[in-house]
Amino acid sequence: MFDIDHIVNATTTLLVTIDPPGLAPIFLGLTVGMTRAQRRLVALRGSIIAFCILAVFALTGSAVLSLLGISIGAFRIAGGLLLFWIAFEMIFERRNERKEKTSEVAITRDHMHNIAAFPLALPLIAGPGAISATILLAGSFPSALERLELIGVLAACIGILFLSLVIAERVDRFLGATGRAILTRLLGVILAALSVQFVVDGVRSAFSL
Repeated sequence: MFDIDHIVNATTTLLVTIDPPGLAPIFLGLTVGMTRAQRRLVALRGSIIAFCILAVFALTGSAVLSLLGISIGAFRIAGGLLLFWIAFEMIFERRNERKEKTSEVAITRDHMHNIAAFPLALPLIAGPGAISATILLAGSFPSALERLELIGVLAACIGILFLSLVIAERVDRFLGATGRAILTRLLGVILAALSVQFVVDGVRSAFSL
């Protein structure tokens, strides 16, 4: 059954976790020297690969947890703590530094080949935070129809990310260093609140409160 609250919560969580504004300057660093058409192709391939990865976890994540004997409540607590750490990194500007180091290593090793798959799709877009958030959200979309809604949310979020990568150069010039810092911190605070809510829901579920 269509639940607008779940849709809004899922969209907000995924967008903040994927962090399109934070990925834009890193994407520019990864694709330095490329033409606009080449950048668009890398962005498209990376977005499609990341969507496929997250869609698989959205459809099979809960089954994997059941197979491992992990309750959704326990995973919500663990995932919430992980998302809180990501929010902490965003607020104190540590996440972008880590992502930039990842991109620098990839450029050195692969010489710009296959960067759409690594590191753009994995781990920069579909990283541990996005994967954890997807599995957590899947618990709120239990039926097959609701899972399709979650896939739709994923597609919309990845679509927004793709657009942000396509216009990354313009957005980066528009925001500037100060604008990026303010936006990243604001998104970090929102993600921190969402992660705490995941932990609260997990505790309630685990202890049947």
